[in-house]
Amino acid sequence: MNVEGTSCVVTGGASGLGLATVHALADHGAHVVIADLPGSDGAAAAAALGDAAEFVPADVTSTEDMNAVFDAAEAHGPLRAVVHCAGRGGPVRVVERDGSPGSLEKYADVVNVNLVGSFNVLRLAAARMAANDPLDGDRGVFVLTASVAAFEGQIGQIPYASSKAGIVGMTIVAARDLSRRAIRVCTIAPGTFDTPLLARLPDEVKDSLAATVPHPSRLGRPEEYAKLALHIIDNAVLNGETIRLDGAIRMAPR
Repeated sequence: MNVEGTSCVVTGGASGLGLATVHALADHGAHVVIADLPGSDGAAAAAALGDAAEFVPADVTSTEDMNAVFDAAEAHGPLRAVVHCAGRGGPVRVVERDGSPGSLEKYADVVNVNLVGSFNVLRLAAARMAANDPLDGDRGVFVLTASVAAFEGQIGQIPYASSKAGIVGMTIVAARDLSRRAIRVCTIAPGTFDTPLLARLPDEVKDSLAATVPHPSRLGRPEEYAKLALHIIDNAVLNGETIRLDGAIRMAPR
């Protein structure tokens, strides 16, 4: 699908992978709605792109918030593509170092944002896309975001890995479900990327993470995620697939 002149949404679009995707879509002629939390830099990110983007504050687990996002997108034309980057992490062990059981509340919170939030975005946007006339054979395209942690989660990542594995499992089912409506669904599973989350780490820690990537032996760049997201939207045969974007990394236990 050619995104020029289309209306698109990027969740988590105020920073990192999402912000790079916002810029890539805008550069290819799309109007982009940035959905991110109220305290994010979403307004500044949208202002930097002028008329090509706007910011709508939203929590991806909220039906009301996400409907406001999709209303804003449809004000510029039929909603054609959603790139869902919003998510969070949080360390939890099954049994903590002090011998206490891992926090059910923290586990449920991460799963709610990452997995339930993904389904909420998917269901609400798909219902709108289903009413579109086909464009280049598609009524709409979704790009979800998992992680290599879905396959090789590290110690302490159990809520994050569980939620990302759920997104991987969701992908083929959603693609099959929505195929009769001519809506495609794919997922990107990034490895270690140079995002604001990693920017908080000391340089020596980031260097050690980069050294674990076979080739290229560096952190991924957000614009590389964005390139793949745009390719998925453009390539009509990509559907129901989870694509690792990781330089052939396989995560160690810790």
